[in-house]
Amino acid sequence: MRTAIFVGSFDPFTIGHDDIARRALALVDRLVIGVGVNERKACSRTAEERISAIQQLYAEEARIEVMGFSDLTVTFAKRVGAQFVIKGVRSVKDFEYEREQAEINRRLTGLETILLCAQPQLASVSSSLVRELEHFGQDVAQFLP
Repeated sequence: MRTAIFVGSFDPFTIGHDDIARRALALVDRLVIGVGVNERKACSRTAEERISAIQQLYAEEARIEVMGFSDLTVTFAKRVGAQFVIKGVRSVKDFEYEREQAEINRRLTGLETILLCAQPQLASVSSSLVRELEHFGQDVAQFLP
């Protein structure tokens, strides 16, 4: 069984994240969405809220599991039996960051990373943009699944 993890803070989980997760299902048998829990990082939603929202979104998709994690990505991958990390990239800047992370993960454990390019119409959607719009009272429904 091919298992991959898709990890992030997902604060919030956007339509871009949803697109990457659904496209990843064409590549793997099981996708574990790992919601990063980092006490040093200020999030607008609790870990429980983020996990619950994503679980509700995929309640009908048996091949997707959602759980929190607070350790290294490679440790989380090993714990859930993943052979791959799925990451979405929106820009060259994202690509460089993810390439560096992929190299470190591969050197540490042999874990491979699959980079999926964002669809052009979703490339400008980011969690930080959505949080900023929310902060200023804007309706962000169009950016959320």
